[in-house]
Amino acid sequence: MRTASQLVIVAALAAVGAGWVAYGDRLGLPDLGNLIGVQPAANGAPRAGGQGARVQVATAPVRQAPVVERVESIGTARAREAVTVTSRVSGIVVAINFTEGQAVAAGDVLIELDRSQQVAAHDRARAAADDARTRLNRARQLRATQAVAEAQIDQLEAALRQAEAQVREAAARIEEMKIIAPFSGRVGLRQVSLGALIQPGTVVTTLDDLSRLRVEFAIPEVFVARLSAGQRVGATSPAYGERRFEGVVTVIDTRIDPATRTVRAIAEFDNPDESLKPGLFLNIALTLAERPSALLVPEEAIDPVGDRAFVFAVRNGRAVRQEVKLGTRVRGEVEVLDGIAPDEQVVVRGLQRLRDGVPVNVVDVLRRPVS
Repeated sequence: MRTASQLVIVAALAAVGAGWVAYGDRLGLPDLGNLIGVQPAANGAPRAGGQGARVQVATAPVRQAPVVERVESIGTARAREAVTVTSRVSGIVVAINFTEGQAVAAGDVLIELDRSQQVAAHDRARAAADDARTRLNRARQLRATQAVAEAQIDQLEAALRQAEAQVREAAARIEEMKIIAPFSGRVGLRQVSLGALIQPGTVVTTLDDLSRLRVEFAIPEVFVARLSAGQRVGATSPAYGERRFEGVVTVIDTRIDPATRTVRAIAEFDNPDESLKPGLFLNIALTLAERPSALLVPEEAIDPVGDRAFVFAVRNGRAVRQEVKLGTRVRGEVEVLDGIAPDEQVVVRGLQRLRDGVPVNVVDVLRRPVS
C-alpha cells in the first residue's frame, strides 16, 4: 500500500514537470531548469548553473516620434458677446427692421416705436429755444443804450441754456423710441409683432456675436503650474463627428475651486462659418507640452517594480536591466524620458526568464508602424 502511494506521488510530480516544460513559457512561468539549478546541454545532458544557455526573446526598437501631452475636460460654448434685446420705454411697435437669423451691424435700428408725441415735444422745445434766443439777442443790442440791466441779460442767457437743454432732452426721447443693435452679430427669434404695445423690459429678440466663441472648462489643480495663456486647445462635439475645432487659452482664473480642486480657464475659438453655437457641448483637449522627438517603447517592454519601472535592453548579446523614467502613454506605447537611448532594442517577450546580464538569443524583432 505504501509503495502504491509513492508511485502515485512520483507520477503526479512527473506530470506536473512535463506540463511545466511544455506550457511554462506561454504561461509566463520561470524555466524549470533554472529553477532547480540545471540546464540541458547541447548533447541533451543537464548542465549545472545554466551559464552557457541563451534565453530566446523577442525585441522591439526604441523609436522616436512626436508626442503631444494633453489633458481632457468638457465645456459649453457661449458667444463672445451676447445680449437679450429689450425695450427701455413703453410704446407701440410701428416698424420691425430685421428678419430672424439675420446678421446685423452695430447701430442698426431693429425696432421702431411710435414717436409722434416725442416729435411734438421736440418741436415745442425748439420753438421755446428759438424764442429765448431772440429775446437774448434783442437784450444784448439794447445793452449799449443801458436800457437793459445786466441782471436781465444774465437771466435771459440762463433761460436760453435751459431751453436748449430741453431740446436735447426731447431729441433723446425720440431716440429712445428706436431699439438699436449694441454690437454686430446675428439676431435670434423675434418676440414682438407690429402694433404690439411693449413695456420697459419687454424682450424683443436676442443678439449674439458668433464670429468668435468662448468655452469655459475646468482643469485639475495638479496641472496649474503648466497652464498659461496662449496654449492650444482642441475641441470636438458629437454634433460634428470627427471634426476638430482649434482654439487658444485666453484667460485662467486666479482662484482654485476648493470643492472640486479645479481651476477654470477660458479658450476662444474662431468661428467664421458659425458652426459652433452658444450652448453647444464640447469635449476639450488642452495641449500641455509637445515633444517632437520623444522616445517610445511598447507597453509590454515595461517591467514595473513598485513605483519604479525597468526595461531589458539587449546589448552585446545580453539582457541589461535598465531603470527608466516614464512619460505619456500613447496607443500601446510608453514614452521614456530617461534611461534608454534611441534605436536600442528592448525585450518585449520572454521577460519572465530574464535576469540582468543573461545571454539572449533574439528570435523576433517587432516593428510598430509609425504614427
